[in-house]
Amino acid sequence: MATTTGDTTLSLGIDTVPVLIGPVTYLLLSKPAKGVEKSFATLSLLGNVLPIYQEVIGELKAAGASWIQFDEPTLVMDLDAHQLEAFTKAYSELESSFSGLNVLVETYFANVPAEAYKTITTLNGISGFGFDLVRGTNTLDLIKSAGFPFGKYLFAGVVDGRNIWANDLASSLSSLNALEAIVGKDKLVVSTSCSLMHTAVDLVNETKLDGEIKSWLAFAAQKVVEVNALAKALAGHKDEAFFSANAAAQASRKSSPRVTNEEVQTAAAALKGSDHRRATNVSARLDAQQKKLNLPILPTTTIGSFPQTMDLRRVRREYKAKKISEEEYVNAIREEINKVVKLQEELDIDVLVHGEPERNDMVEYFGEQLSGFAFTVNGWVQSYGSRCVKPPIIYGDVSRPKAMTVFWSSMAQSMTSRPMKGMLTGPVTILNWSFVRNDQPRFETCYQIALAIKKEVEDLEAAGIQVIQIDEAALREGLPLRKSEQAFYLDWAVHSFRITNCGVNDTTQIHTHMCYSHFNDIIHSIIDMDADVITIENSRSDEKLLSVFREGVKYGAGIGPGVYDIHSPRIPSPEEITDRINKMLAVLESNILWINPDCGLKTRKYTEVKPALTNMVAAARTLRKQLASAK
Repeated sequence: MATTTGDTTLSLGIDTVPVLIGPVTYLLLSKPAKGVEKSFATLSLLGNVLPIYQEVIGELKAAGASWIQFDEPTLVMDLDAHQLEAFTKAYSELESSFSGLNVLVETYFANVPAEAYKTITTLNGISGFGFDLVRGTNTLDLIKSAGFPFGKYLFAGVVDGRNIWANDLASSLSSLNALEAIVGKDKLVVSTSCSLMHTAVDLVNETKLDGEIKSWLAFAAQKVVEVNALAKALAGHKDEAFFSANAAAQASRKSSPRVTNEEVQTAAAALKGSDHRRATNVSARLDAQQKKLNLPILPTTTIGSFPQTMDLRRVRREYKAKKISEEEYVNAIREEINKVVKLQEELDIDVLVHGEPERNDMVEYFGEQLSGFAFTVNGWVQSYGSRCVKPPIIYGDVSRPKAMTVFWSSMAQSMTSRPMKGMLTGPVTILNWSFVRNDQPRFETCYQIALAIKKEVEDLEAAGIQVIQIDEAALREGLPLRKSEQAFYLDWAVHSFRITNCGVNDTTQIHTHMCYSHFNDIIHSIIDMDADVITIENSRSDEKLLSVFREGVKYGAGIGPGVYDIHSPRIPSPEEITDRINKMLAVLESNILWINPDCGLKTRKYTEVKPALTNMVAAARTLRKQLASAK
C-alpha cells in the first residue's frame, strides 16, 4: 500500500482520508485565553471537546469516509505521565465512534520516545499508526526492538515531506523490507514523513533550474511518485529503470564538484576549539561606542525595511527581466534610499536604515549572492495564513564570492551624518528559512554561512559603517521539539552568530533583531549571543517579553523591545507608546533601552509609517525630558 499524509475530496471519485488534528494535541498546543490564569490546564477541557470530535466523526462516516487520520504530533515531545494518560482516555472514549471506520493516528517531525510509543501503540480502536522515519530514525530502531502490535497497519514515513531532496530509494526500500518482516506485507503502508504542504508543488514547473541540481530534487508531485515506486517495489513490481535513474542522481550529488569546496571545508573545520567571543565585555564596548556615536538616552531606530511600493517592485522586476539598464536601476534605488534617509532625518530618528529597496526577501537576497545556493521560479510554500515564500535551496558548501551590501550601505551613509545601520541576515535565519542540504549536519552548513557573513561584516566596518545589524529572526524557529536536544542546537546557533562579528572593533556596534516568536525560555541563550543591542518583538505578543525581566533576569546590553505592532495598520498614539516605554523602564535601565517598532516596515504603507514613527519619536522625546528633569 502507499499513501501520503494529507486529504483529497470524495467529489473527485477518490476514497479520501480526512485529516483532523487529534484532540490531545489540539489541547496541548492551545493557550489559555487572555485574562485566564496561566496555570490553567488546557487538558482539563478534554471532556468538553470529545463530544465535538464524536459529532465530526459521525458526519465524516455519513459522508462516506472509510479512513480518518488523527494527527497527534505532540507525541514526539517531552510528555509527562498525566499527558500520556490523556491519549489513552481520549481514544478510549472515542472508540465507540470508530465502528465501521479505519482510524490512523499519525506523528511526525521527530523521534517518538519509548513511553509515548508504548502509549500510542496500545490505544483502543486504532487501525494503524504513522511515524516519521526520516527525522525519527530512532523510532525505526524502536519498532525493531519493541515490536509492533499484531494486525495493525504501520504507515512508514520514509519519504521526506519537509525537504526537497530526492529520496534514496535503495536505502528506503531496505528499511521497508526490514519493517515488512515485523508487521507483515499486507500491513505495511509506504508514506511520506508528514504532510507535503512543507515542500514545493511540482518540479516540472522549474524550467530554469540547472539540470544536474534538478535531478537531485523531488517536490510534492515527485514525492508521490517515489511513494508509489517504493510500494510497487515492496509488492514485487520494482521499476528497475526508475530505481537506476534515482541511484545515478544520488551518486551524481555525492561526487559533484559543485557540492564541495575544500577551502570552505577547511575554514569551517578550523572553527573548532574557539567560542569566538569579542575580546571586550559588552559594558566596555557600549561605553566606547557611545563616545563615538554620541546617541541620546532612549535612542530611536527602525528595524530595517521601509514600505515596498508597487513602483519599487516594478523597478526590481524590470531590472531582473533586463528591461532597464543597470544604471537606470541603480539610479532608481538611489532615489528611493535618499527618500527614506531624508524622511528619517525629518522624523529625527537617531540611527537610520537605508530601507532595503533593493531586496526582495531577507534570505533570498543574500542567497542569490552566495555560492552553494540555487533558486526556484515557482517553488512557493506556505509561511503563514495566505503568505507564501520561496525558500532558497542550499545544495553545496557556502561561500561569499564578493561583497553583497557594502555598495548600498556606503551610498546611504554618504547621504547623512547620522549613523547608518548596515543590514544583514544572520546565518541561523538563512539556514532555517532555506531548504537545507541533508548530506551533512545542519550546524556545519550554518558555520559555513556564518563565515560568509563574517566577511561581509568586516567589509562593512572597513567601509565606515559603525552600526551593523545581523538579523536572527528565525533563531527560535529551529529549536528542536525535545528538550534534550535543545541545548546542542542553541549552542551551535548562538556560536554561529558570534562567529559573524567576533573580529570587529569595540567601537563598531553590533545589533541583532528577533521576531515572530516567544523568547522567554531562551533568554539566556540570547544574552550569550553577546550582541551590543538587540531589538525584539514585544508589542504583538502583549509584552510577554518584559515578564522575564520582572522575574529577575539581568540584561546588560542594549535592548529595544518593540513599542508598536507593525503587523497592524493601526497607528498608536504618543500616549500609548509612552505607556509602553514606561513599562519597559520599570524593568530595564534607561541607559540600555532603545525605542523601535516590533519589526520591519516593508508590508506597511507610508501613510501608516509616517504618523506611527512620528508618535514613536515624540514619545521618546517626552520621556527623555522627564528622565533629565528627574536627575
